[in-house]
Amino acid sequence: MGAQLRVYKRRIRSVTATKKITKAMEMIAASRIVKAQRQVVASTPYATELTRAVTAVATGSTTKHPLTTEADAPARAAILLITSDRGLAGGYSANAIKAAERLTERLRGEGKEAVTYVIGRKGVAYYGFRERKIADSWTGFTDSPTYADAKRAAAPLIEAVTQETAEGGVDELHIVFTEFVSMMTQNPVDNRMLPLSLDTTKEEEGKGEILPLFDFEPSAEDVLDALLPRYVESRIYNALLQAAASEHAARRRAMKSATDNAGDLIKSLSRLANAARQAEITQEISEIVGGASALADATAGSDK
Repeated sequence: MGAQLRVYKRRIRSVTATKKITKAMEMIAASRIVKAQRQVVASTPYATELTRAVTAVATGSTTKHPLTTEADAPARAAILLITSDRGLAGGYSANAIKAAERLTERLRGEGKEAVTYVIGRKGVAYYGFRERKIADSWTGFTDSPTYADAKRAAAPLIEAVTQETAEGGVDELHIVFTEFVSMMTQNPVDNRMLPLSLDTTKEEEGKGEILPLFDFEPSAEDVLDALLPRYVESRIYNALLQAAASEHAARRRAMKSATDNAGDLIKSLSRLANAARQAEITQEISEIVGGASALADATAGSDK
């Protein structure tokens, strides 16, 4: 019984130490969510208005440009997948990877070759373990991205979009990330960044909204060339911020669950330890009583 009691006490100490770590990680993730949310809110209006500006230029001109023109027979599509650098975030990265896999299968079903770009060590490890080719990858900034990180990731994508397909270019650009909805809800989504969809503008026209007329200097093509990098960078930056907020929220939820489970396990082990201690005390009392009884019997026999 003594050995069993020591095992229970050792496990209780181990689980208690783990609980302290998970509780600390939960509090750190909770504190970072607030900052990430503010960054998302601050960056979203810029990305939205830039998209509207690009849409306005596209609808106000007849210039063919990779940003707005659909290819006659699209053959290759780039996918930018955003995952996390660290684990302990539940199914955050796994869900994003599954969304990218579904998108890849859909593109292949349409007869397009999928070219994958990955942000985050989890995504890189996933494709590396399966020996699947990655066009490019970036790591080390998923929990706190900056605009410079988005610009670095956007550069090869912009180059691929502006190149001819025969030279390694792509006809479409998609991004897969986890959209932050609330503290409890984060949804993996896939959006097509290029060519830009003009459905929103058509809806506004259908509502009777009067769109402004633009004069382009020096030309509409030059304006689109200037807006293309800004548009891709802003969309990637906003996606990185949303993914970072989602990662912190998922990690907080996972660490809270781990802390609660550790508390339940400590209670269960404490009950088992108490039962073992009571059994040990009962056994010792029984041994004392049995010894005293045997001694009394022996004494009574010697008196006769």
